[in-house]
Amino acid sequence: MELVILLAVIIFIIIATVRLKMHPVFSLTLAAVASGFFFGVMPGEIVGIMSDGFGKTLSSIGLVIAFGTIIGVFLEKTGATQVLANSILKVIGLKRSPLALNLAGFVISIPVFCDSGFVILSSLNETLSKKTNIPKLVFAVALATGLYAAHVFIPPTPGPLAAAAIVEADLGMVMLLGFLVALPVSLTGYFWSRYIGKSLRESEVSQKETNAVHDVDQNNVSSSMAFLPLLVPIFLIAMKSIAEYPTHPLGTTWFFNTITFVGEPIMALLIGVFFAFPLAKGKTSEERNTWIVDALKQAGSIVLITGAGGAFGAILRTLDIAAILNLSSSSQYGGLLICFGIAAVLKTAQGSSTVAIITTAAIVAPLLETFGLHTTVEKALAVLAVGAGAMTVSHINDSYFWVVSQFSNMDMKNALKGHTVATLFQGTVAISLILLLNALF
Repeated sequence: MELVILLAVIIFIIIATVRLKMHPVFSLTLAAVASGFFFGVMPGEIVGIMSDGFGKTLSSIGLVIAFGTIIGVFLEKTGATQVLANSILKVIGLKRSPLALNLAGFVISIPVFCDSGFVILSSLNETLSKKTNIPKLVFAVALATGLYAAHVFIPPTPGPLAAAAIVEADLGMVMLLGFLVALPVSLTGYFWSRYIGKSLRESEVSQKETNAVHDVDQNNVSSSMAFLPLLVPIFLIAMKSIAEYPTHPLGTTWFFNTITFVGEPIMALLIGVFFAFPLAKGKTSEERNTWIVDALKQAGSIVLITGAGGAFGAILRTLDIAAILNLSSSSQYGGLLICFGIAAVLKTAQGSSTVAIITTAAIVAPLLETFGLHTTVEKALAVLAVGAGAMTVSHINDSYFWVVSQFSNMDMKNALKGHTVATLFQGTVAISLILLLNALF
């Protein structure tokens, strides 16, 4: 009966999100309340457990999400994203421009949502295609898959950030291992784009001009200025994880204390925000404040979804989920595959990678000990396994699928062949790499 109830709750989340168009905040909150009642939690305790789960989840990442979103908005509004793309293109070279665009998408999607990143950079597809005589759709698939790789693996993207908080994984370790997984996954998309791109065909129906969408104000932003808001927080968070390694490779003196302070995600992202502010030189304080308000509006929705996922997870933690689902594994590999499988089912069913990641993290958090995933590295790999599932596969119920198809002038058949199959390969490569890392570490 408990298994039936849990499956019904998950199906409710999917139907409410997909069919009823209910905001995930409400579907996750209602799922938490229903789970509490049906699983026998005392009515007077349900709200308290949910509140504790909501607060505990957001206490570590609420400001991180806000600061990360501000950095993304400043990069977008100032045209720094295109500066980043052009800088990578210069290094990689015009002959390998699909690879350059793939890597540019990978970098840009760390603070910028993949949907927004594709809209901003898709204008380069046409330009580079004309310069190189490489089909435009090769660039489209290469860009889409590069953006997607960072979106599900590397904080401060909200999905992996929320999952790390829910399963109590070290954010720096998630980031370090996330890069090791995400970069080959991004390149998988690139190789698929080169293989399939020449056989894809643009729609015969002419797409409306979208140049206005790409018009962003570029204030002569240098490449170093564009990279610093991204690289500085990543470097600081990574250094903190290295410093806190049990062997203390950086010692335990004042340098250790300094690194562990500025490497805290909240401080690191705050420092990144101050590196983003100079991008808006020449803008009035009113304009900059408007950008910040817009960013905080975006962050608010993400924060609430994440908190609702934390509340749902807190209710599930009161239960013996392992016994209810009869999920057990004699090895960590089986546990990672279960994390991957649940996320893949949720992603395929309801479309949103972020919702799939947060919901799956809430479900598997109480199971990690059962799976033998309890060290810092193992918890980080569990987060990445959830992310791998949440990118498998992007199809017609995913808003990103339609962004890629519409801005690339692909009909559904070609979008499924190019983008959807690419995400299937990416997810498969990702979980394979995660299992390999588990064997090595």
